[in-house]
Formats: sequence, C-alpha cells, structure tokens
Amino acid sequence: MTHEAQDSVQQAHGGPQQEERGRLASQHRPLDRHGLPALVARLEDLSARRLAAAPLTDSARTRAFQLRDHLAGHVRVRARSLETPLVVLLLGPTGAGKSTLFNTLVGRAASPTSVLRPTTRTAIVLAHPDDVPALREGSLARLDEERLRYLVDPEVARGLALIDAPDIDSVETANRELAEALVEVADLCLFVTTASRYADRVPWQILDRVHERGLPLTVVVNRLPPGAEDRRDVLVDVQRLFREAGLGGATESRAAPGTPAVGLPPAAGEPRAAGKPPEGPSAELEEPPATSAEGRPASATAPIEMVGIAEGALEPERESLDPLAIAPIAARIEHLRSDREARLALAAQALAGSLAGLVPLIHAIADDAAHEAIDATAVLRSAAMIHESELEQLRADLGRGTFLREEALRHWQSYVGADDVTRFFSKGIGAIRGAIAAVLRPTRAPVAEIRDATTDDLVAVARSHAAEAARRTASAWSERPEVAQAVADDADLWEPSADFDGRLRERLDGWIASIAQDISETGDAKRRLARGASVGVNAVGVGVMLATFIHTAGLTGAEVGVAAATAFVNQKLLSALFGEAAMVELIDRARARLNAALTETFNEERARFERLVSTPGALDELSAELHRAADEVRAVS
Repeated sequence: MTHEAQDSVQQAHGGPQQEERGRLASQHRPLDRHGLPALVARLEDLSARRLAAAPLTDSARTRAFQLRDHLAGHVRVRARSLETPLVVLLLGPTGAGKSTLFNTLVGRAASPTSVLRPTTRTAIVLAHPDDVPALREGSLARLDEERLRYLVDPEVARGLALIDAPDIDSVETANRELAEALVEVADLCLFVTTASRYADRVPWQILDRVHERGLPLTVVVNRLPPGAEDRRDVLVDVQRLFREAGLGGATESRAAPGTPAVGLPPAAGEPRAAGKPPEGPSAELEEPPATSAEGRPASATAPIEMVGIAEGALEPERESLDPLAIAPIAARIEHLRSDREARLALAAQALAGSLAGLVPLIHAIADDAAHEAIDATAVLRSAAMIHESELEQLRADLGRGTFLREEALRHWQSYVGADDVTRFFSKGIGAIRGAIAAVLRPTRAPVAEIRDATTDDLVAVARSHAAEAARRTASAWSERPEVAQAVADDADLWEPSADFDGRLRERLDGWIASIAQDISETGDAKRRLARGASVGVNAVGVGVMLATFIHTAGLTGAEVGVAAATAFVNQKLLSALFGEAAMVELIDRARARLNAALTETFNEERARFERLVSTPGALDELSAELHRAADEVRAVS
C-alpha cells in the first residue's frame, strides 16, 4: 500500500478511499496524546542531562544527539500540534538526481544541478510565506539558519514544506551532518537513488536511521535502464535489498510511464476498480516477510512505496525531469497540499513512528550511560590510585626531612645555640632555663629566612610528585579509548596546574599561621614566652614547623648530622617549653594540618582528570531514568 493511497483515503467519501482509510487505521493503533507534551519535556530534560554528561564514545554521542535533535525537531512539534506544516524531505547520494526531482516538483530551476560536486551546500526549503515562521520556530529551529535557503512562494499551498537536503555522502562533513539533522525533523522522506548506485553502502546507513525513527518513506529509483526486463530486475533487486536490510516489508512499486509497475496501487485521485489487481507482474514479488541480519522482522514497518524513473526522462532547459516521469510523486505531494485530513493522517503516522522508534533509541542511550558508569569507575580509580601513591611518597619524603636545605638548618642551629643547648641537656644543668634562653636570645630570629626556605623546598618536592602523578595519569588514560581523546585535547594535563605553586604556598602560609596560633594558646607556654612576645612565638613556631619534618627517631646513615642535631634541639626545646605530651600534640596537629593542605592540593590536581568523565553514580541514576522513560513512551505509542 502506498502512502499516496493512505493519504487519499482521508478525503471525504468514496468507496476505495474509505477502504484505504481502514487500512491506514490498521497500521497504527490510535495514538494516546494525552500527557504527551509533558512526557516529551521530560525526555528533553533527560536528553540534556545525557549530553551534559559528555558521552565518551562516538556512537554514544551520535545517539545522544539524535535523541536531542529528534525530540526538538519532530516529536515536540508534533506532540503539540499535528497542524504544524509537514516536512517532506528529498534525500539521496551524490548525483542521484535529487535536485533535479526537486526542480521538477517546484516547477522551475530552484536547486542547482551540475557535474561539479557537491551542488547542494545548503538545504533549500520551499514553503508558503505563512508557514515559514512556524518552520523556523518549530521543526527547523535547531538548524543553522545560514545553512537553510528559504524559497518562499505564495502560490504553493499552505501546510507542507518541501526540502532538498545536501548529499548524504558529500565530501564536506557539514553537508552530511545537515542531511542527517534533516532526517530527524522530517514527516516523509523521498529517498532518491539510481539504478547504478542503489547498493552503495553510505545511503543504507542513513536509511537505517530512517527506519529506526519510523519515518514514512518513498524510494525513487532514477535512471532505470531502457529494457523492460532490465528495469524490472533492478526494481526487484532494490526490493530484495530493503527486505534483507530489515528496512520494510514487501515493497510496493509503481514505475513512471514506460516502466513496468511492481505492486503499487493507483495514485491519489486515481481510483481502482474493485477486485482489479495492480498492473504489471506484481504477483511474483509477493514473498513472505524477510528477517534482517539483526533478527528484526522486515514487516515491522509499513510497506515502502517505490517509484522508478527511466533513463533520459529529462527537460534540460528547466534542469528538471519530464513531469510525466514523476507523476506518482507529484500527485502525492499535491494531494497532501490540498487535503488537510491527509496531512493530519501523515503527521499522526510520522509521530507514531517516531515514538515507536524512540523506545529502542532511549534504551540504547540508557545502556550507554550504564556502560560509561562502569568505565568511569575504572578510570577514576586509576587516577585516584596514582595521585594517592605520589602523595604517599611525598609524605615519606617530608617525614625524612631530607628535602630541607642544610643551610637553613645550620642557620636555625646558630640562632638557638645548638651546641650550648646540647651541653645543657647532656649535663642536666638548668635544662628549662637554658633552653628558653637559647630560643629567646636577643639576636634577631631568622624566622622569615627559614620559613621561606622551608616553604620553597616543600613546594619544590610537592611539585615534583604532582608532576609525576599528572604524567602517570595522563599516560594511563591515553591507553583508554573512552578518555584518550580528551587527554590528547588538553596537553596541560601532562603537567601540574599552572597555579599549583601559588595554591600550595597560600595553604602553607595558613598552615604556618595555625602553628603560631596553637603555640600562643598552649597553657603554661604563654607565661614562658611572655618575655619574648611575638618574636618568641614565631621562633618557636619555626621549631614546631621543622619538627614536623625532622625527628630523632629513624635518622640513620647520611641523615645523621645537621638534621639529627636540629631534631634533637627542637625536641628538647619544645619539650622544655610545653611538656612532652603538649609537644607531641602540637607537632601532631601541625603534621595533620600539613597533610590536609597537601591532600587538598593533590585532590585539585586529580580533579582536572575527573572533570573529563561523569560521576558513576549520576550516570547510573540517569540510565535508570532513561529506561523508565522509554517504557512510558512505549505505553503511549
């Protein structure tokens, strides 16, 4: 059954027309449109969230964009109103004669034809001026306005826009993308191919998408060979390929004058006598429905109308075909333009097909999200383990104190009189008084020099470990196909952040200030430090700071020397000032705060990688919501 016949039965009265009305109704059960706009709005929200989650593979991105574009360009428009102008799309590969067919339907040379390719770089939209605003705000709203050339004609009837798309196999990527986007907004597709190119691989890829979204389809086979048997063989083979690809049931075809017809009922307005079979050898083509390679029944969609056009049926001066050669197509378009009920029927059929096609698409997108949650967990775990490993090595380096400059340590020993302090404690004479006198001696305390040198050294060693964490993570992620491109696109990921030093220094300044605050608030130390005022607090603070890195326990071999001497002096002084327990608490608190500062800084470095993937939990939740939404769409379609 042709779409032409399907639409013609929407006209009032008439035996054959009434018969066709029943056949159309039997193809699709009535669509429950109650609550559909709200469901579409929720689907669009889910679609936006899916795209915001940055799909990790090309196929996942393609499906996500298909859903977005199809919802915005067709489903939302049709869910709101079936009265919005129909979009009839001419689609086909390079050199198939698509623009020539468009010119014939328009009645003048509106779309360029040439041996130079590509000829169609923009989509040409033929529409009544009253329909243009609705198209721009509805079906075509998401498309680049600069890629659309409106052919506004007040002579054409309202309610239908005819669009000539760029070649689907164009050498220019933008042209192919525009053609694919137009498939998502169409209500009817006229697919134009030739007797020599119908088996090309690229067209079948886009035809599969036409099938997935349930788009009503008419196939135009151009440039059929001159012999009747040869022409028939081509049409039969085209029919076979459609069945084997799972793109339709037993296809019905009507050739142009001079071409054998294959199972096509009369065009609209051309009633057939009751019981009269279609013209031509159609009986041989009535085969059982085939099954596609994917296992889906080929009869899952409505039969596909096929129209054959003989080679040489041209009017060169108008860059068009002989009008008689495309009579079935022209009659179909004219019928849709003139009959509101036919337009509504086709719009409803296209919407029902779209909704049915959304179900597997949404489930596939939900599966994409679930798989990405698994992948995201793996790559995030990899980044976390690498950064934690380097942070642990940094902590070990800091705990040994070997990163500290010997010059700074000697400067500190000179200030506190380490030799004298050592003698005090070794002889057990005046331990507390000697220690306090040593740390509060009248000379200027080298607080700033030692603090700055220690901070510089700490930042340097931390940066080296952050650099290694970045290198290791970027290298590991470069081997993961789902994130390799994202890493390749950002060369900065291979090194620490540009502001790494500044962020860490700011935290270290706060850390040093917190040590001084702890000292000034620690019990008896207030009285013992009274004589030295702020100088004493800051000087003792340097001692506590150094004590977080160097201590007497575990120093052996080359580490014994300046570091050991400084550790000994610090521990004795701090113990004398605060008591053993308070000293340990001061140092532990300082060490914990330093660890927190380093951890936060390394977490920020790791976050640069984490931003490239979505949170696994959010992806799992999105997947579940998409599956539920697909089930709701199935219930109303």
